[in-house]
Amino acid sequence: MSEPPVPGFFARFFLAFGVYFRFLFNKEFAGAVLLRIGKGEIPAVAGEAHPMEVKPQAVAPILKEAPPDSALQLLGLLQQEGRFIDFIEEDVTRFSDADIGAAVRVVHEGCRKVLHDHITTEPVRKEQEGARVTLQAGFDASAIRLAGNVVGQPPFSGTLVHRGWRVKNITLPKLSEGHDVKVLAPAEIEL
Repeated sequence: MSEPPVPGFFARFFLAFGVYFRFLFNKEFAGAVLLRIGKGEIPAVAGEAHPMEVKPQAVAPILKEAPPDSALQLLGLLQQEGRFIDFIEEDVTRFSDADIGAAVRVVHEGCRKVLHDHITTEPVRKEQEGARVTLQAGFDASAIRLAGNVVGQPPFSGTLVHRGWRVKNITLPKLSEGHDVKVLAPAEIEL
């Protein structure tokens, strides 16, 4: 049998780093290591190496930069109809709860109008909140966030805390050429 490879310092450093986190977050791996230590099966430095099953790592998604124009246009509509930015930028600590409540009604009504006029939404999950659900392997992790004590592999069973929202359709107004979407609300001058 051939001698095990002797990795350099940096190879050992990154291997130790990876094994540390794998031991910390993978209970099956940690259990196998502890079992082998208990049986004396962990080889000495100069001893025989035992092959270990390595699961392939998921490829990190490629991130692309989203152009801000649509987001700025939507923010401008929320300001126009609901005075959203004015409300968020206001220091509300100096107002009474009743005054804030009255202002929230106006902001809510305007923002809700923008949402209903330009965006059609639907729930991510059809079940009612509070229902028991089971997620099989391959569930869409971008549409479902697991919370609480998340250990092991699917299937996962839990309680639906929030149904989530998905945009079904969006129809923003067409912009005239030269329109500066960064101007969310023009300054007003009364003459």
